[in-house]
Amino acid sequence: MSNKLNSAAVKKAQWKFHGGLKLAGHKTQSMQSSIANTIVPEILTVPLQQHIGRPAKPVVNVGDKVLKGQCIATLKDPASVTATIHAPSSGEVIAIEAHAIPSMDKQTANCIIIKTDGEDRWLQSLKSVDDPTSLSSDTLKQIIVEAGIVGLGGAGFPTHLKLTVENKPLDTLIINAAECEPYITCDAMLIKEQADKIIKGVQIILHALNIKQCLIGIEDDKPQASKALQQALSTAGIKTIQIVQVPTRYPAGGEKQLIQVLTGKEVPLNKLPRDMGMVCHNIATVYAIAEAIMEGKPLIERVVTITGSSLQQAGNMRVLIGTSMHDVLDKYGYKENNDQTIIMGGPMMGFHLDSADYPIIKTTNCILIQKKTKPKTALPCIRCGECARVCPANLLPQQLYWYTRAKDLDRVQDYQIFSCIECGCCDYVCPSHIPLVQFYRYAKTEIWTQEADKKKSDHARERHEYRQFRLERKKAEDAERKAKKKALLNKKQGIKTTEQDTKKAAIEAALNRVKARQSVQAAIAKNTDELTEEQQKKIDEIEQRRKNKLNTDKDN
Repeated sequence: MSNKLNSAAVKKAQWKFHGGLKLAGHKTQSMQSSIANTIVPEILTVPLQQHIGRPAKPVVNVGDKVLKGQCIATLKDPASVTATIHAPSSGEVIAIEAHAIPSMDKQTANCIIIKTDGEDRWLQSLKSVDDPTSLSSDTLKQIIVEAGIVGLGGAGFPTHLKLTVENKPLDTLIINAAECEPYITCDAMLIKEQADKIIKGVQIILHALNIKQCLIGIEDDKPQASKALQQALSTAGIKTIQIVQVPTRYPAGGEKQLIQVLTGKEVPLNKLPRDMGMVCHNIATVYAIAEAIMEGKPLIERVVTITGSSLQQAGNMRVLIGTSMHDVLDKYGYKENNDQTIIMGGPMMGFHLDSADYPIIKTTNCILIQKKTKPKTALPCIRCGECARVCPANLLPQQLYWYTRAKDLDRVQDYQIFSCIECGCCDYVCPSHIPLVQFYRYAKTEIWTQEADKKKSDHARERHEYRQFRLERKKAEDAERKAKKKALLNKKQGIKTTEQDTKKAAIEAALNRVKARQSVQAAIAKNTDELTEEQQKKIDEIEQRRKNKLNTDKDN
């Protein structure tokens, strides 16, 4: 029975995506031992911004004592693009200040800095659930919100937003276990050791979204991980979850590329998988969901691959969020020198760091140490077309490059710059060594900056136009009110007034006000010690009118 279930649960992918590369894996060196246990460092630097969207808002103050798993920063609105942050270990909040965080553009973010007490004491109010299928979708989503779970495949998109049930019906759940980039093995090791819990996490998502079918995409160079999933499915007797082995070709782990390989359907430009009835989650995210629902654990740690040169050994470790990369690398015998570079992520899509003085964040899946290579001089483009041949998004990288160089951002958008996933395939094959991805990142940043500036300009213009409208409206209302008042006064006195008389009276009143103002200014300019009774009266009248105007403006 077990063999039948296994054979039914696994199949080979029938489709493929455009382009891509066959790269050396370099994965065996970090898979020689099991996942190492967590270390508790002396200092934890926990950024409030370690996900896509807005930073979380602190709910603790300097000097507060915190316990492991305690919420220390939260989101104002459950529908907002942000994620809750928790204390990775027990200790004292010693600062809330700006600190450098690992990012492509060397950003800083406010961080909650905790001095640990070494006791690693858990919060007592952790709530576990024995039967997740007994809970409603809204309840499951709320637990995930409170657990602060984000996509752990690299993007860091808040998971609760992907679990929002919308009007568009969903029929397929895609689980991304491809882990296509060289050196990175954290997902494969997690599957190998925690396959049972991962399958339970998949069942939770299926129940939350009311989906009946699930496809787990895993590259065919991970036989041990694939076998562990098969065994977990066989033990649970589940037939709605199917494992699909995809060819080992970078970047098979891209969301749109994986969907195309698994289903044969291509997600159109400017569309999301949800528009086609599908939703995609990373395998590590699924594991975090299972821990949050079944054991009540928030996302305070993750598995990280530590590999590369100048290490006594390579491997995978459970690391508390906020742990310094130095502390992690020291456990693997890292010796710092000027001939090496530190990369967060893989060699294709990761980004170089200037030191190891950065904290581990939720999206840190790998710390890679590589020897520095001398930058190659970029030569003129020879129009060979290799970049277009390997582009997995089926774009025209050469055209994007030319229009970016010319700063023609409108034409860049015509060629779908935002469909570029920055996988680096075009860089890898370019015989002229042109840093194409850098140009595309520059173009995206410039477009975003221009759009932000335009929004600010439009908002300022709208405010100015509305203010002018308000002033004109008030001016007209004042003139109408004065005309009515004068007409009523004349009527009482038996004086017939015409529209021309009313306008003339308004003009005379304005001239008198100007004369009065000039008279006062002249008196002040002469520095006279005393004003005539008439001048003092005019000053009082002007001051009273000014106060009335201020009160009227406040009311408006």
